[in-house]
Amino acid sequence: MAATVAMNSMLDEKMTDVFDWSDSQVPVRDAVWNHYMDANGHDTDKTADEVAPYMKMDDAKLKAAVEALLKV
Repeated sequence: MAATVAMNSMLDEKMTDVFDWSDSQVPVRDAVWNHYMDANGHDTDKTADEVAPYMKMDDAKLKAAVEALLKV
């Protein structure tokens, strides 16, 4: 029997749909990925490791973490 992985659907919502302070149309997942790629010199392996915890967060934790990371 295959294991079911629960993914946070908020990750696929547009930034503007989740955060009233954002004007970005990219999904939350992409915004987080892009932030880490820019911050670490586009090291894909490092970015994958840094983004992994976001994939397992519940909505409340995810929203708070993304806001702390990206809100200017």
